Amino acid sequence: MKSNVLLLGPGPCNPSQKVMESLSEPTLGHMDSEFINLVEETKTNLRSVFRTQNRVTFPISGTGSAGMEFLLVNFIEPGDKIVVAVNGVFGGRVANLAKRMGAEVIEVVQDWGRAMDNEAFIDVIKREEPKITAIVNAETSTGVYQSMEGIGEAVHEVGGLLMIDCVTSLAGMPVEIDRWGVDMAFSGTQKCLSVPPGLSPVTLSERAIEVFKSRKSPVPSFYLDLEQLLMYVDGSGGRSYHHTPPVNMIYGLHASLIEILDEGLEARWQRHATAAAYLIEEMTPFGFTPFVPEAERLNPLTTLSFPEGFKDAEMRQKIRSDHNIEVGAGLGPMAGKIWRIGLMGNNAAPSSVDQLVEALKKTLS
Repeated sequence: MKSNVLLLGPGPCNPSQKVMESLSEPTLGHMDSEFINLVEETKTNLRSVFRTQNRVTFPISGTGSAGMEFLLVNFIEPGDKIVVAVNGVFGGRVANLAKRMGAEVIEVVQDWGRAMDNEAFIDVIKREEPKITAIVNAETSTGVYQSMEGIGEAVHEVGGLLMIDCVTSLAGMPVEIDRWGVDMAFSGTQKCLSVPPGLSPVTLSERAIEVFKSRKSPVPSFYLDLEQLLMYVDGSGGRSYHHTPPVNMIYGLHASLIEILDEGLEARWQRHATAAAYLIEEMTPFGFTPFVPEAERLNPLTTLSFPEGFKDAEMRQKIRSDHNIEVGAGLGPMAGKIWRIGLMGNNAAPSSVDQLVEALKKTLS
């Protein structure tokens, strides 16, 4: 039996008791009408959390990276132009995968730990007129939350589609798919949705669906082929078998979405903001300082620079082994320079911060 670890890293977080109980409910067949009804309820509630009316909104069978690949493999054909904002690991992944698919990739690079300059980014969009513009709304590698002001309008003015990664922001900070003019978005269940890893909620605008229908070549994937998936998740004349989805994982997502909507999105966003502010306040006496400017911080995932001489790996290992608390290390160029502390979903609470602070005090002494 595994120990009960308080997960304060970059994800996953600790699911609620109700979600865990839902995962152990008797498994139904994926073509069973009872399960299909549950899928429909899940889709409806996902629309509410995404703040969208998009008909095509559903969970991909796979983690957040599968959601990213689903969007790119369905909407990119060789030679297509895509502008990608790169200010961390996950923007870099979008650019890398688009290159593998034969796209013409224009990377707009920003320093790690800073949001993209919207005006400069919009200038690139207007100049390049890409088919797709991709930007990370919540950069988990650096703790940056990206303002979306003006980007959707600029993308649509040049006839393109806007794609965002909201893996760490969905249900933890404002994500406004329709208001921002987002055409394609993907997330993950293991962050602020408070479900174990295994599903990637996605949503597609009608504008995106029309672009998909105009593809000149077949989708180079069976598992992630949108046309085939729609025959199951959106089949108006019956459901066609495509693949066997993780039934019990969808039970967990269904239960989590009910909890989220019962709490209220705005209240949940505020709870994450309050927890992040408390974390920074409590870690300051130890010499930790915020890595990201206040206006650009991602509340569910706080990045903190530690004081000179601080034994990063040793401290994280001792907090994990002695106190059953996980915190995250820096990635890429930030390795050995920052901690990534996740206060996501049910873990976004002062009690989580108090446990970490107490563990840090004991470890330092």
